[in-house]
Amino acid sequence: MTFQTSTGVASPQVAFDRRELNVILGLYGRMVAAGEWRDYGISCLRDCAVFSVFRRTAEHPLYRIEKHPKLRNRQGLYAVVGMDGQILKRGHDLKSVLRILERKLIRSVE
Repeated sequence: MTFQTSTGVASPQVAFDRRELNVILGLYGRMVAAGEWRDYGISCLRDCAVFSVFRRTAEHPLYRIEKHPKLRNRQGLYAVVGMDGQILKRGHDLKSVLRILERKLIRSVE
């Protein structure tokens, strides 16, 4: 994906691919069914792609799932960032990074 800058030069834009969106939206659907999440937003920027999840539409995001291609060979391509900006999990595999959010679905049965 590319977009035009003010100088007219095409610049690459980072986005989630279909496989990544399937994984993220699968988790999103389970969290909506559990009543934890209500809305989402996707931002495709020059240096990263962000999937933000919200409890209510007018709030700040509860979590941000970020994709940073420049960090592919270092800490990992994917990160889950909390509401306060703290990185909760970072890694190379999206499914393993999202496990930190799936823990919210596990509830003890009494």
